[in-house]
Amino acid sequence: MHFVNIAVENSTRLTIYLSQLNLFFFFSFVLNFKNPKIVSHFNVFESKLTTNIILLGTGTPIIDPDRMGPSLSIQYGREIVLFDAGPGLIRRAKKANLNPETLKVIFLSHLHSDHTAGLPDFMYTPSVEGRPGPVKIYGPSGTQEMINNIKKAYSQDVQIRVNGYEQGKKENYDFEVIEIEDGKTYVENHIQILPFLVEHGEWPSFGFRITTPDRIIVYSGDTKPCKNIIKYSRECDVLIHEVYSSSGLREKSIKWQNYHTHMHTSAIELAQIANKIQPDLLILTHQIFWNTSEKELLYQITNLYEGRVVSGHDLDVF
Repeated sequence: MHFVNIAVENSTRLTIYLSQLNLFFFFSFVLNFKNPKIVSHFNVFESKLTTNIILLGTGTPIIDPDRMGPSLSIQYGREIVLFDAGPGLIRRAKKANLNPETLKVIFLSHLHSDHTAGLPDFMYTPSVEGRPGPVKIYGPSGTQEMINNIKKAYSQDVQIRVNGYEQGKKENYDFEVIEIEDGKTYVENHIQILPFLVEHGEWPSFGFRITTPDRIIVYSGDTKPCKNIIKYSRECDVLIHEVYSSSGLREKSIKWQNYHTHMHTSAIELAQIANKIQPDLLILTHQIFWNTSEKELLYQITNLYEGRVVSGHDLDVF
């Protein structure tokens, strides 16, 4: 009888506790509903999310079978935003365990072929696998024309896939183009993207300041040293920046020396930039080594900059 009383008493306490817990969640829901600002603080699942950077491609126009064309992924929870569409983008994304159906937003820094040759793959391969549209493609002036031409080139393919035996969905091939503006913030759920103009020759080119709930990341795109890199990289956690070997440049012809000094950033110049910005982490991408080893390229920077530096490789995660 004594044990029965204890069981009844414990059962009563459990019932009261559960009732109180239900009331707590009910009133929390009501408060959150009335004040949306509280929601992000109350959501325990959201508070545990972190931002991942995946380098999907770190290559250049110089063919290297170990480095696909320039591309990276910023992932916060299930939200994914891609930057640049170098060759091999989708295969690298699959290797990184990114579901192709979730790759629905991409920003292009500029329209050089090494940054855009993977666009048809990005547009059509996941669509064949069932990715629902619309898919957003952000890029500089000229992006709409490029996408129109790609769509024209693949129009027969889409027609056959939709109307033929495959019976694909037409809405899977719905692409929305947004031509970006300097200094205007674009928001994709919890990821904010601020494009800023950089200096990369005649075409309009952008870098990006990317803000998530737990990190500030700056991606340079392709650029020579410029004031906007310093301006928009202040207080960033991670700076992802292109680079070429300072010593390797001296071995190139006058023509290519002139080209690279007007289009890209040397290791010595990047060290100077990093000293001004002081990011928590500097990640090298789009590395032009020429005859320089990776160790030597890193030394050209770390000899002048004492912060943390990593030479990125395809599929590295930070």
